[in-house]
Amino acid sequence: MKILIQNGDLVLPDGIKKGKLLIEDGKIAALGDSGFETGDAEVVDATGLLVSPGLIDLHSHLREPGFEYKETIATGTRAAAKGGFTSVCCMANTKPVNDTAAVTELIRLKAEREGVVRVYPIGAATKGLKGEELAEMGELKESGAVAVSDDGKSIADANRMRLALTYASHFGLPVVNHPEDLNLTNNGAMNEGYWSTVLGLSGITRAAEETIIARDCHLAALVNARLHVAHVSTAGGADIVRYYKAKGANITAETAPHYLYATDEWVDGYDTSTRVSPPLRTKDDAASLIAALKDGTIDCIATDHAPHHIDDKNLEYALASTGISGFETALGVCWTALVVPGHMKPEELLSCMTSAPAKLFSLPGGTLAVGEPADVALIDPSAEWVVDSSSFLSKGKNTPFNGKKLTGRVARTFVGGVCVYDGSV
Repeated sequence: MKILIQNGDLVLPDGIKKGKLLIEDGKIAALGDSGFETGDAEVVDATGLLVSPGLIDLHSHLREPGFEYKETIATGTRAAAKGGFTSVCCMANTKPVNDTAAVTELIRLKAEREGVVRVYPIGAATKGLKGEELAEMGELKESGAVAVSDDGKSIADANRMRLALTYASHFGLPVVNHPEDLNLTNNGAMNEGYWSTVLGLSGITRAAEETIIARDCHLAALVNARLHVAHVSTAGGADIVRYYKAKGANITAETAPHYLYATDEWVDGYDTSTRVSPPLRTKDDAASLIAALKDGTIDCIATDHAPHHIDDKNLEYALASTGISGFETALGVCWTALVVPGHMKPEELLSCMTSAPAKLFSLPGGTLAVGEPADVALIDPSAEWVVDSSSFLSKGKNTPFNGKKLTGRVARTFVGGVCVYDGSV
């Protein structure tokens, strides 16, 4: 089967250029202006659209196995496709925890049978996410894990974290940390500052995040291991990553769309969809994170897609589960926060969501080139739309962006040359 995408603007490694893209047998067969043998290809008119590599998400929660009432691989991957994602990495905090080859293989098989985008499991760093005995990382890698992490929980014991970094390095696996010192979090509900005082909610000091970022960066540098810092939310956290990168440590980092656009002021009204871990920070933090993306301190944007059942959110603010259902709003939020104000060019933002994450975890895709998988997202950069969480394909409707007007939307998504989202829902 051949598909010819024409009249669009191709997002290429050297910039955005007008041209055509031919898909054949699941791969990109040709791109540019000439040399096409289209034959009986199905023609897709991409007038006014960007033809981008499919988005790649290094940090998501598909909830299966064990929490299918929150999300399944089937619903989660369809939500991802609607958001333009063609590859997603899913965290290990399932039930049972993904700390064995059997669970990793289960996730992969379920994704092959029921999913519509590529799914790459992230195995647990410690058994049961208990921060004690290390998981069998070699077996996890052999069964398909692309990284290890106790995400959702920080490995509290510094020596255990050092051992995890050392052990993972033997298998070429990055360790994704969850920077949160629970002693400093102290059951807080939101960012510590003006708004926590006004709203009467217990605050979470940014030191809870920054001290663990500093500790883990130092440990990674000490043992020459590969550390990926998850969901950086503070200016100080970005500064720490920048410092250790300058020293030559093998450290990469991500932030999430909501830390670039939403702030702790959004908690006013006690909407539990704003409750997330780490918490929403300030406008100054968001500005610093944008600067860190621009200068390469933060390498990529990951959704931290964390869907919840309504019962997990329909509680008092401090008791509600933390997390945002992020697949379907990620591109629009980032476009609105970064491209519309002129902070980043379209190709710069898309690099943070395609080629950069592909490189960080050595994943296929992330670029438009002959021979690459035909994982493609067609993006309408001028589309203005209002978020309606009731229309989400994800089971999780928990988003602080419900009712917000965003710019930039996915029109169609292809995975391996197959259209997995056609813009109709």
